[in-house]
Amino acid sequence: MGQTTSTALITSRRDSNLSSQRSKSKFTVPIIPMQVEEQTEYVLEEAPDYISDLPDECLACIFQSLSSGDRKRCSLVCRRWLRIEGQSRHRLSLNAQSDLLPFVTSLFSRFDAVTKLALKCDRRSVSIGDEALVAISIRCRNLTRLKLRACRELTDAGMAAFAKNCKALKKLSCGSCTFGAKGMNAILDNCPSLEDLSVKRLRGIMDGAMAEPIGPGLAAASLKTICLKELYNGQCFGPLIIGSKNLKTLKLFRCSGDWDKLLEVIADRVTGMVEIHLERLQVSDTGLVAISNCLNLEILHLVKTPECTDIGLVSIAERCRLLRKLHIDGWKAHRIGDDGLMAVAKYCLNLQELVLIGVNPTQISLELLASNCQNLERLALCGSDTVGDVEISCIAAKCVALKKLCIKSCPVSDHGMEALANGCPNLVKVKVKKCRAVTYECADLLRMKRGSLAVNLDSGEPEHQDASASDGGVQENVGEFLSVPNQMPLPSIAPSTTGRSTSFKSRLGLWSGKSFAACTFRGWSSGNSSARG
Repeated sequence: MGQTTSTALITSRRDSNLSSQRSKSKFTVPIIPMQVEEQTEYVLEEAPDYISDLPDECLACIFQSLSSGDRKRCSLVCRRWLRIEGQSRHRLSLNAQSDLLPFVTSLFSRFDAVTKLALKCDRRSVSIGDEALVAISIRCRNLTRLKLRACRELTDAGMAAFAKNCKALKKLSCGSCTFGAKGMNAILDNCPSLEDLSVKRLRGIMDGAMAEPIGPGLAAASLKTICLKELYNGQCFGPLIIGSKNLKTLKLFRCSGDWDKLLEVIADRVTGMVEIHLERLQVSDTGLVAISNCLNLEILHLVKTPECTDIGLVSIAERCRLLRKLHIDGWKAHRIGDDGLMAVAKYCLNLQELVLIGVNPTQISLELLASNCQNLERLALCGSDTVGDVEISCIAAKCVALKKLCIKSCPVSDHGMEALANGCPNLVKVKVKKCRAVTYECADLLRMKRGSLAVNLDSGEPEHQDASASDGGVQENVGEFLSVPNQMPLPSIAPSTTGRSTSFKSRLGLWSGKSFAACTFRGWSSGNSSARG
């Protein structure tokens, strides 16, 4: 009734205005009707709410396209959005401190569709224990990925109970935890779908004769990737590696002990591996000769293995002819040089990426590589005393397929770099660092002559060179299991980030070894390599 009365009043008022305006001057005619019309529209029209008509499934699809922060903000709009956002979230990252336990039930009542979970605890805090992990496993029986960081209160018993509840687990990554071989064996015995296992600093594994063997278990039949980092007794995983007949990727970083004998057994039993990383490992040519039995090998990283020489590299080149990516950090040991690289050039014609750090190749091997490896697209030369203008000119003339070139701490000058202006027709990116004889004028000249070429020049002061590529980019990335800060706004749950603090990273720099060349090719490879690489 009230709205009808208002409408009638507005209508009568408008009629009186229209009748009165006829007696007024014409210049006032456009003004009054416009004002009245605006009042009429304001009173009578309402904007329709299309979002309320969207089905829950459509809203869920929209939420899945948003960033974590946007999803959080959307969950605060209304109760319906809060419910749908929680039910459609598949990734969750939680601050795994001890006070998380009282909130487990409410958390996983809201996030009841989580399949990928990260539990991270600060090193100075007390982590969750077995009770919280078991409670989570009961409510997340469809969990396929689990990441544990610094959960030092977890024991073998807790991991065993978790494994029995989450049998669909496909990927496990644990670092700085204190459970031992029994807990790891429980995972392997109860998770037959496990495909990816990454273990770093597992403190509960005993050293020496007291060490309990790990594996193979039911998971051995499905495992495709095994990564072991900084283990005092990583060789106790030997039965697991040997029993994983379908293993494709093996990564061993800074694990103590002599690995030659174990690699001989591994390569004899597991011949289908396509990717092997060995970093700061006690391994010699004996181990490399054993690896050469993996005829399908496509990716090989030899980082700071000073006992490896040209002999081992020649053996691999002669037999592993499908090699696509080769990273060698010679650690200035001068044990790998022209002989090994010429064998690679002769036999590995499919080579696409070559990284040489602390290795001294000459024009002889580089010219052979450039001539024979017609698919070579990415090349890094770092810390080499023999790579100068002649070698760069050779690369410019011969590497027809080269797209990305990285040069660091080499005696290269403007004269050598100028050769790139007319060579390497497919070159799209050049990075030069700590080559003092290369000037910014030369970089500008390259940009001018080749407008599409990206030139990055940094002739900074010398610093400690460590081109290890193990931490971060190679395993957890990547992109791999990114932690997503998906916490509820509860007191005990702090938002987690994708990494540690900047100050901690700077302190860890020399140990983790994130150098210019490693970081460069990590980024380059991510956009060019296949899923296996």
